[in-house]
Order: sequence, then structure tokens, then C-alpha cells
Amino acid sequence: MTTSISRIPRRMPGWAKVLTAVVVVIAVLFAGLRLAVLPGLRDIFGTETHDRSGPALLKSIQDMSRYDAASGNFQVVVDLEKDAKFLPQAIRGTRTLYVGAGTVEGYVDLGKLGKQDVTVNGDRTSASIKLPHASLGKPALDPDHSYTVSKQRGLLDRLGDIFSDNPNSEQAVQKLASKHIAEAAKTSGLTTRAETNTTNMLKGLLGSLGFTTVTISYAAS
Repeated sequence: MTTSISRIPRRMPGWAKVLTAVVVVIAVLFAGLRLAVLPGLRDIFGTETHDRSGPALLKSIQDMSRYDAASGNFQVVVDLEKDAKFLPQAIRGTRTLYVGAGTVEGYVDLGKLGKQDVTVNGDRTSASIKLPHASLGKPALDPDHSYTVSKQRGLLDRLGDIFSDNPNSEQAVQKLASKHIAEAAKTSGLTTRAETNTTNMLKGLLGSLGFTTVTISYAAS
């Protein structure tokens, strides 16, 4: 008489499951690495960029009466760190190193001139013009020369970036870069150069119209 004994399937130990998962992850990473280094294969899974933006809409038009007489090019390195209270930076916090490049215009507002600010003699050979002092425009960052050097994020911040997009992540450093550039422009002598260039422009223009004596002065607007 033959007796058959059925075998009871043995459960896989926990450590074996972990080991299997690690092996699978390593295999996937290795396969991805091979695709990256082998020529031609990476293009099979490459991405394509499509611009489906709508047409630009004109919102408003403003008449400009200022003379842009000088332009300053500036560059600043922004080191912005944000920490959370009672948590180490490795858990929660960011530190961004950003290079901001931009320009600031020095201009004279000719639209503020009144009849009392322009004096011309009878035979139109002498003219005296009183202008407002030069002003500085708002900094304009150059996207082609501004870039993030490095960005360190805590664990919670990294997890947040995985599950949600943050289009304003660079806004803080960009605002800070604009602020520092504006402060640098105030002490750069840009307004002085703008007034000098405006004076030379007006003297050259009025001289071509026959004025032999041209006096340009600046006063608070």
C-alpha cells in the first residue's frame, strides 16, 4: 500500500523578501544605466518638447516720455537659507545658491518738462533747459544668464516636491536678486552718467538746429 504525503508550501522568510526587492531595484537601475551609456538606445525612450502655448495678448499700451540715457549690467550671488523651528535642516529646510544677472536703466523723464522749464532768446541762438534729476528703472533679470547653482532640501521638502509642483520655488531668490541689484544701482553712479548723457544729447540736438549756447540744469522734480 502506497501512502502519498502532500508537502505543505513553506513561507518565504521576511529577510528573503527584502533581499529579493533589493535585487529587483538593482536590476532596474542597472538596466537604466545600460540604456544611458549604450549609444542609440537612449533615443528610443527620449522625450520630445511641444510648444502648445496660445498667442500673446496685448493688455495695454503706455506712451513713454523718458529718455533712457544709461544702462548698468549687474550680477549678484544670492545665498538664501530657510530653516524650520525645532527641526534640523536635514529634515526640513532649504538652501539655494543662485546667480542673478540683470540690467537697470538710468533715465530722465522729459515728459515732466513745462513751459517754464525751457527758455529761448529772441534770435533763437541761446536756450536754457531745466530737467528733473535722473531716476532708476526697475531691475530686469536676464533669464539667459541667471541660474541656480545648487539647491539643498530637507527630507520633507524633497517628499513635497515629489507629490506637488511648486512653480514659485525660484521666485524668492529672483526677488532677492532684484532687490540686491536695485541697491547696487543706487550707489553705482548710474544716474550721474544718465544726466551727463542726456546733457550731451540735448546739446548736440539743439546745436544741429542752430543754437550756439545751450545750458542744461537739473532740479528736483
